[in-house]
Amino acid sequence: MGALLKFHTADVAPHDRARYWNEIADRAFTGTFVNVPGEDFAGKMLSWRVGELDMIRTDSSHSAVGRNPLPQNDERLILHLQCRGNSQHMQGRSECTLQPGDFVLASPHQPYAIRLTGHELLVVEFPRAPLAERFPGIDDALMQRMCGATPGGRVFHDFLLSLWQQGERASEDPEWEIGVNAVFYDLAAMAVRGAQRPSTDAGEADMRRRVLAMVAANLEDPALRTTSIADACSISVRTVQNIFAAMGTTPTAYILDQRLRRAADRLVARPDSSITEIAFELGFNDSAYFTRCFRQQFGAAPRDWRMGRKSPA
Repeated sequence: MGALLKFHTADVAPHDRARYWNEIADRAFTGTFVNVPGEDFAGKMLSWRVGELDMIRTDSSHSAVGRNPLPQNDERLILHLQCRGNSQHMQGRSECTLQPGDFVLASPHQPYAIRLTGHELLVVEFPRAPLAERFPGIDDALMQRMCGATPGGRVFHDFLLSLWQQGERASEDPEWEIGVNAVFYDLAAMAVRGAQRPSTDAGEADMRRRVLAMVAANLEDPALRTTSIADACSISVRTVQNIFAAMGTTPTAYILDQRLRRAADRLVARPDSSITEIAFELGFNDSAYFTRCFRQQFGAAPRDWRMGRKSPA
């Protein structure tokens, strides 16, 4: 098992970030390159190898990713799972768009391209054979948008997230690695089998857009919570919870994340406003709690972020 590696653009000069990000992207997955829009690009990446699984967890501002094909001597697949934001994936004549919770399988032996908004992605590259043994029709599933809202999709998503939480605590244990690899292939096969989107997909997508728009418009309301979202959208509390569960989060966690990201923007855009003022504007009623949450999310106190960081990852 390889060590968990951490990369961040925070300490890289803006003019050098594109080169730096391309170097670590190619190091993670050979042949990968990234086009970033300008010097304000910001990103962080975790990289880890567990047995046969080469994994990254990347969180960055918008960009475009491409990859040159790998040789065919060791047939592999690559999986992208959307945690935040959305992404458009293209390979050959196939194309699909991922929303939070969705995932897609592709071949690294053919060129592919991805257009990304500000996002968080889990990416895993692995040998094809073990998954093909569990799901013989895997080739027909490549470049198909897989729904993360199915029971199998949710379990697979939760497994990958929980695996990352073990990254700094896992020991060099070959049996643990073998077990993790076996569970990964079993859950991936189950998720692919059940991931065809139901006929109600358009209605569900519209409902999700309504809910997220309501949250975005009311982040400054301290009373914003699951019940108020349900009331405003004329849906049940359980429906609200299910919408966010399909995105791999909860209403409370999503609201906190969005408030902190908006605060990060305002800290830089409004240098004359006090940190407490910005915190209270965004629904926090305790500046100390705001500072703790901000530090946990961005790795820097609000004051330090304002002094030395350009934009949230």
